Amino acid sequence: MKYIQSLFLLVCLGLGGCEKVIDLYPQSNLNTGTYYSTVDEVRAGLTGAYNGMQAPLATEWQLTELRSDNSKQGVPASSSSTNRDLSDLDMFLPATIHTGIYTYWLTTYNNIRNANIVLQRLGVVYDPSAGTLSLQNIDIAISDTDRKQLAGEALFIRSHHYFNLVRLFGGVFLVHTPISAQEAKSINRSSPVDMYKLIEADLKTATTYLSPAKFAQITGANIGRANQWAAKALLGKVYLTLNRKAEAATLLQDVVSNSGYGLQASYASVFSISNEMNSEILFTVRHKAGGLGLGSSFGNSFAALNSGSTIINGSGQGLNTPTTDLNALFNANPKDARKATNIATFGTGTAARLYVPKYLSPVVLSNDGESDWPVIRFADVLLLLAEAQGFTPESIALINLVRARAGLTALPSTVNSVATFEQALAEERRLELAFENHRFFDLLRYNTTLTTIKAVDVLKDHFAAEYASHYAQYPAPILTLPQLQANVTADKLLLPIPQREIDTNPSLTIAQNTGY
Repeated sequence: MKYIQSLFLLVCLGLGGCEKVIDLYPQSNLNTGTYYSTVDEVRAGLTGAYNGMQAPLATEWQLTELRSDNSKQGVPASSSSTNRDLSDLDMFLPATIHTGIYTYWLTTYNNIRNANIVLQRLGVVYDPSAGTLSLQNIDIAISDTDRKQLAGEALFIRSHHYFNLVRLFGGVFLVHTPISAQEAKSINRSSPVDMYKLIEADLKTATTYLSPAKFAQITGANIGRANQWAAKALLGKVYLTLNRKAEAATLLQDVVSNSGYGLQASYASVFSISNEMNSEILFTVRHKAGGLGLGSSFGNSFAALNSGSTIINGSGQGLNTPTTDLNALFNANPKDARKATNIATFGTGTAARLYVPKYLSPVVLSNDGESDWPVIRFADVLLLLAEAQGFTPESIALINLVRARAGLTALPSTVNSVATFEQALAEERRLELAFENHRFFDLLRYNTTLTTIKAVDVLKDHFAAEYASHYAQYPAPILTLPQLQANVTADKLLLPIPQREIDTNPSLTIAQNTGY
């Protein structure tokens, strides 16, 4: 898939199909009305949709990890506009014109468009009133098996994007087919209920369309593509987010028992560039170094600021800085093998700075790393299943599987109630999945699925823990701790709808999220 993506970039240049306008077809002598007329051309379009997952991911950590208790903006005293934008997200003060938010929004809808074009050419039609998908007749010579496989992959990609959007923004614009600029102006925000109806329909259909091949049977060109197990795992997470625990548990148990995926022997090997697409990776956003335009920027972005070539060629930007609280949590378990992969230290004494080494790989060019970004891991599935099942011996056993791989002993006997179980589960997910963009979404979900952990309380405690060493170091006017904590409300857990979407549509009154 990595090599195919580089070829598709050349196709994009020739076809004019990669511009950023989210509501227009790619325009050129060969546009979507004429190009996607063979199986190979549809495959190329789908490859472009896989490649299009990189762009939203480049800023996703800003809207998730940075807004959780895992990460903070690295340089509190900086007055640069880039750092101030990150600080505003970190402190729950983003403006409705925030650049990072708009970039994520734009790139996500751009790739939803890419997926919609593929689905349209494959004859996949969504009925919003019924919440169902159907196949219509098409003029492409393609077998039923290939047609459903390609459609299932595009549905997985679309559902992934919409699942992130609805959790970050609430109800957004539900666009399920390619539309013109004029048509876009007639579409207002849909409710979260309607968004989840589409997401569920996409993933339920994908689970029936996609290949059920077990991990050991996946070879060749199918490596890296979405399959039935990835779709079931993502749908399980969707159901858990909706507090439909029994349905989530059924799907997640199926993945655990029948997919052929499993934990790697060591935590570090999960992320090794010499061990990509290993048994723990159900789905990942792939990157390819080598000057192809497909490399990862995260090694340079997350390496310590002003570290020169000590950590990575081209130095680091010091972004996504681990919190002292998370570092202390790792240090409380000195045998935890996950610490070295997630948190490292550059410098000594008072000049020591924490950074994230998880996505480091040797680079010749800056921002051109090899490291993939995992979206769904087997360990994630194990812990989601424990959450869906609740406080049971089976759930304790699942958590202990993850702990054992990390070099830790089983949970102590003091984990003997719903409250202690929930705390142990949340802590395990925080450590296991650190800096993979899960923590903020987990906190949102815990508001519903757990009884003792509430996102607002966790984030206020985070500000208290980091205030003296970090937030009090900002230039004047410095927010007091109570003022900083007051920024975190149930409303502000959602991001603002980009103001440009509201201001540039004279046809509709588009509601902004409460609090902005």
